Amino acid sequence: MLYPLRPLIVLGFAAFGSLALAQTRPPKTVAPPPAVEVPASQGRCNEDDAGLSRLGRDMSALETQTGDPRAALQTLINATLSRSKALGAVRLLADAARSDVEETRALGLPTANLTISTNGVYQNVGGVTVGRGGQAGATLSAGMPVWDSGRVAKLTDWRKELAEVAAQGQRSAEEQLSLNVVTLALDRSRYVLQGQVYTQYVRKMACLVDALEIITKADRGRASELVQAQKSLQQADLSLEQTMSALRQTEVRMKRLVGEPLPPSIGMTAQLSVMPDLEQMQSDILLGADVAQAEAQARSQRSFAESVIAGQKPTVNLTGSASAMFRSGPGESRSNDVGAGVSVTIPILQPGAHAQASAAVQRYRATVLQRDEAIEAKRYRLLEMNEVGTSTLDRARRIVEILRNSDRVRASTLQQWQQLGRRSLFDVMAAEGDYYSMRVAHVNAMFDAQQIVALIWSMGRGVAAPLR
Repeated sequence: MLYPLRPLIVLGFAAFGSLALAQTRPPKTVAPPPAVEVPASQGRCNEDDAGLSRLGRDMSALETQTGDPRAALQTLINATLSRSKALGAVRLLADAARSDVEETRALGLPTANLTISTNGVYQNVGGVTVGRGGQAGATLSAGMPVWDSGRVAKLTDWRKELAEVAAQGQRSAEEQLSLNVVTLALDRSRYVLQGQVYTQYVRKMACLVDALEIITKADRGRASELVQAQKSLQQADLSLEQTMSALRQTEVRMKRLVGEPLPPSIGMTAQLSVMPDLEQMQSDILLGADVAQAEAQARSQRSFAESVIAGQKPTVNLTGSASAMFRSGPGESRSNDVGAGVSVTIPILQPGAHAQASAAVQRYRATVLQRDEAIEAKRYRLLEMNEVGTSTLDRARRIVEILRNSDRVRASTLQQWQQLGRRSLFDVMAAEGDYYSMRVAHVNAMFDAQQIVALIWSMGRGVAAPLR
């Protein structure tokens, strides 16, 4: 029953077969019988961008940048750091911490104060005014610490370490922003490549539907195959639309960090496709901003504990003062006083002093344990990410081998289907679906690996290190 329809079926397959074989390694085939040329208006097989244009999608969304991906990522990082208001707030807090250091250091310098007073004087005894006049005085006092058991020096060290904590906090914020924008840029590239794959898949299914529409007009018994092909086309189009939606969402998040307009999507970054040396990265994690911040926090608590203990010891200060007073009215008078000396303060009874010092020491020990815990957790996190990254790159390499075989199966299945009877339409659609799903899986594996490598670099010298 099918042989009288062979010329018409070949006519329908001509466009689909040429497009499918153009994307695969062509096997050896027999020469096809002559077929009548199909006008371009009969189907979607002649549309280069059928997957996008058939529903009015914007093809420019899937464009990629042809320049150096490293330079593009560095540009995105610089734009993010210069635009972030949160990072600007962290910088201001770091500046404030440095000002606190200067304030604390000034506690060990001489101080001087001038006090000026004026008063009106009115004296009345038994209802009789005995005097009326004014009084003016000035007092200059000065002092400086001579010996304080190192309290001011320890307080200054405490403030210095707090300033270092703030500086490392700024560095940590910069690294987190850099990692965020790199991750978003890689996600954007992931969805762009997925969109390109799904676009080709939609185009292939559209061509298949066109071919079956021609066949069904002559053989209504094959209508079920047309319905199956239309269902596959709808599923491919749904996958494309979901990918485009994910791409738009990623671009919205990128615009918040980078600003508008966004540059074109970047391609694959070779520097982020290679796992860094594990031993080197285990050493580099000690250079991370979070580890340096934890170490500075521990040092600051130690200096503070030492300042608390020093504050409970005797202190010696130099003091001096000079005063002058003038009184007008009856019995006008002038007086001047000058004095200088040394004051010694010796704590004798301080009921809460021991508890205060003990609390400061315990806080210092707690920060040391927190620092050690952070380093240990980071090392095990590095080992975990190294295993995940190695496995992901291996998965990408294995998918490449599977893709080669899937391409051969796809081409052979299509050829056997075109020869009528050796393969069914469902075999063709299954082979096509498997091939494109493996291409999407390969894209996901490559970008998963790049994001893991970026995360590993951010745990040490920073994600920008391999991009320089």
